[in-house]
Amino acid sequence: MNALIVATEALRIANQNSGRTIFEWQMISDAARPVRASNGMWVPADYGLADFRRCDVLVVLEGNLPTQNVSPAIRGALRNAFRHGSMIVGVDTGAFAIAAAGLMGNREAVVHWEAVPAYMEHFPGARTCSQIFSIEGQLAFCAGGVATLDLVLALIGRLAGQALAREVANALVHTPREDIHPQRLDDGHDERDHQSLSQRTVSLMESNLDFPLSSSEIAAILSISVRTLERCCVREFNQSPGQLYLRLRLQAARNLLFYEESPIQAVAVACGFSYPSVFSRAFTAQFGQSPRAFRKALRQRQRAIRPEIVRMSDGQI
Repeated sequence: MNALIVATEALRIANQNSGRTIFEWQMISDAARPVRASNGMWVPADYGLADFRRCDVLVVLEGNLPTQNVSPAIRGALRNAFRHGSMIVGVDTGAFAIAAAGLMGNREAVVHWEAVPAYMEHFPGARTCSQIFSIEGQLAFCAGGVATLDLVLALIGRLAGQALAREVANALVHTPREDIHPQRLDDGHDERDHQSLSQRTVSLMESNLDFPLSSSEIAAILSISVRTLERCCVREFNQSPGQLYLRLRLQAARNLLFYEESPIQAVAVACGFSYPSVFSRAFTAQFGQSPRAFRKALRQRQRAIRPEIVRMSDGQI
């Protein structure tokens, strides 16, 4: 919803400040029915996939369940729009639909950082980059949230001039960021223009979730001693390397449970746990509930059908 609001507001202000209708937009859903956002708000649709008009830019707004909502009709609509010259924009987890439609080629996708493990699990061999947005030919991606505004401002600048894009940014009290801006504060580089030891440590751990490395292996790859690795982790994270590694693996598992429908055992293996029972105990200790209970509670909150029907089907009074 945040991405939708900032995008449409930017276009509205562009029209308002220019004194003419430069941009028009319509909402499209699979079957022209209203769509419920993750914050509970409903968005009415102007068209369904079967009858929406050809457009210059088709924006795919995805949410917390990107693998559940990509129907054959959506994949076909994306292919048709791409074939007829539309720019396809994937917002947040919108890259899942674009990849499922077979439009990626060898391009890197920009996906919200929390959803990257799920994206890589779902599309083995795919490539992602951690910047806030990218524009390459007919495809564009952004990480969602406020990054959507940065992408839309860049598109306004291309289509209607940089002066108007700056006016829109000023109206929204926003300082535009370049596409290569990192998604997270801790993804930045230090003043020597290279990653710090703590950043390289975390990056290495996150790149080896399924087969965790030992402290000695990590130290060897980073060309430091084990003692230096230990001091760095305690200083920066107040944890040992093993504790930090476990926390990163559990956070990755939580994100997979959040975005993916893979069996819990598969999530455990993907995050370096050979035995589901070990995974369950560690997850429960970290998050206060088992992986199964976490996913069940999450899916109940995410259901978009009428709550009274959900309540009755669950046997509640």
